[in-house]
Amino acid sequence: MDLVVADNLVKVFPTPDGGEKRAVDGLSFCVGAGQIYGLLGPNGAGKTTTLRMLSGLMVPTSGTASLAGYDVATQAQEVKRVLGFLTANTGLYQRLSARELLVYFARLHGHEGHAAEARADHLIAWLNIGDFSHLRCGALSTGQKQRVNIARALVADPPILIMDEPTLGLDVLSNRVILDFIRRERQAGKTIILSTHYLDEAEAMCDKIGLLHDGRLVAEGDLNTLQREAGEQRLSSIFLKLIHADQAVGAAGA
Repeated sequence: MDLVVADNLVKVFPTPDGGEKRAVDGLSFCVGAGQIYGLLGPNGAGKTTTLRMLSGLMVPTSGTASLAGYDVATQAQEVKRVLGFLTANTGLYQRLSARELLVYFARLHGHEGHAAEARADHLIAWLNIGDFSHLRCGALSTGQKQRVNIARALVADPPILIMDEPTLGLDVLSNRVILDFIRRERQAGKTIILSTHYLDEAEAMCDKIGLLHDGRLVAEGDLNTLQREAGEQRLSSIFLKLIHADQAVGAAGA
């Protein structure tokens, strides 16, 4: 069963000169339960705009999207209940400790009294937050904040996770914690959309990959399929080949 379905999504932004910019142009894809889908492309390809439309944070110009059968445009509250959305710059309440923040969000999601504290403590133990759970979020390192962000996104135990650059700027140890977490969530049957600039991560993690360029999906499939299609082994070379950027680089160097 496909838990995430994007159907001909389009997003058009006005430009300062009175024109239009198609950030996303007719994008369609689907993701099943227990799959990690890598949405990859260079800066400006339309990745973050797509993820914001899927999460309901941005209204598409045209096209539709659904999460777990709920229409993103007309069933926003239901979508929020089945989705955990994580970015590299998700804000935290700086004056709350990590544990206080998690208890607060647990209560927002319907856990009451000791149940909220129990849910927070479970996530703290699972993501190895205990050593700094008493510290204010404003005093945490980048990697520590990202672990707290993940815990916040998981408070309601959603079946779908959208992760936009979750390891951006992290050290090696924090990076490993995040990637191990993503693998565990896939094993638990979660549906995950992962956007990252670290292509080696995508090669190792993703069951299916969609390559975006200028708002369009230029190729889609598992790594073996993309390797056969492009005649290249590394994902970076595959992408350059499929958008014909390798020819432009060769011509420039001639």
